[in-house]
Amino acid sequence: VFVDVATGSYYEDAVDWAVENGITKGTDDTHFSPDGICTRAQAVTFLWRTAGSPEPETRTMPFTDVPVGSYYYDAVLWAAENGITKGTSDTTFSPNAICTRAQSVTFLYRASGSPAVSGSAEFSDVSTTAFYADAVAWAAKKGITTGIGGGLFGSDNDCTRGQIVTFL
Repeated sequence: VFVDVATGSYYEDAVDWAVENGITKGTDDTHFSPDGICTRAQAVTFLWRTAGSPEPETRTMPFTDVPVGSYYYDAVLWAAENGITKGTSDTTFSPNAICTRAQSVTFLYRASGSPAVSGSAEFSDVSTTAFYADAVAWAAKKGITTGIGGGLFGSDNDCTRGQIVTFL
């Protein structure tokens, strides 16, 4: 369907799954933009939709930068209620900020209940004291990620649209 999703690419099946299941659409009728960046609002919304778009239990938004009526309002509210996100501060979520690979995997890990992890991630760029260390170790052990090559996870790299749907 998308001219920019190459047959055999690592994200081809994930893009097909995400579109077929209403997790996301293309950026237009013929493009998915797999190398385009994913914002924090998009990442949480994709995760929320993957969970079945559950109705938040409260209508009290803890973040002042998430406007009522935005496409991501319920997703962020659900994520905050369920401990999936703590925001970028006590009062901000930063919905339009680029979501890093570390943040994306951490959202997914927390949505999975923050399961116990034995050992650490085998990536040289993931410190054992980083907030995302357990999330990355979990994701690697589950086969969710193999990193970016060269023994690196790419924690601070922008998470692309192709990567987030593949993580999901």
